[in-house]
Amino acid sequence: MKRRKFLQAALVVSPLAATAHLQSESEGSKGFKVDAGEGRFHGHIQLKGNITLDLKISRKDTDGNFTMFQGTHRSGTPLHVHYFQDEIFYVLEGEYLFQVGEERYKMKAGDTIFLPRNIPHAFVPTTELGKMIVMLQPAGRIEEFFLASASLPEDSTPAEWAKIIESYDMKVVGPPIKAE
Repeated sequence: MKRRKFLQAALVVSPLAATAHLQSESEGSKGFKVDAGEGRFHGHIQLKGNITLDLKISRKDTDGNFTMFQGTHRSGTPLHVHYFQDEIFYVLEGEYLFQVGEERYKMKAGDTIFLPRNIPHAFVPTTELGKMIVMLQPAGRIEEFFLASASLPEDSTPAEWAKIIESYDMKVVGPPIKAE
């Protein structure tokens, strides 16, 4: 009889113990709203090349599982790889050209693109201004990368950029793509 009670208790406790590690550091926190044109933390993050990022959902909100930014772009990115994050882009305004591996995609407002980790990719707006929602899963240290990048002087050398990029689990593997 004792064995049966032990097994019954184990069946109740095991799922709780198995999921305990899934509890977030934000456990018990309430939902939140981030106003249009605002960032959750850090204000507007201004990057080289006229790129402005507003953090909407932080890794701190999701225990590192996910992060989301709104990006306003007047220029694009070099061809690069994220070793540990998948990315999803949703175009809000303007048009973009994306390269994912060897494929190129023209994107317009309402389009979504998925970029798997370890696949070289880049994008460039093909209109004067573009806006996108950018989501990364898992969050990794991208938030910290953007903050560190924003602190670099405008005249930073390519070597300085490469060093900071690689210290945040990414690698530049080619030049920026050109708008067609």
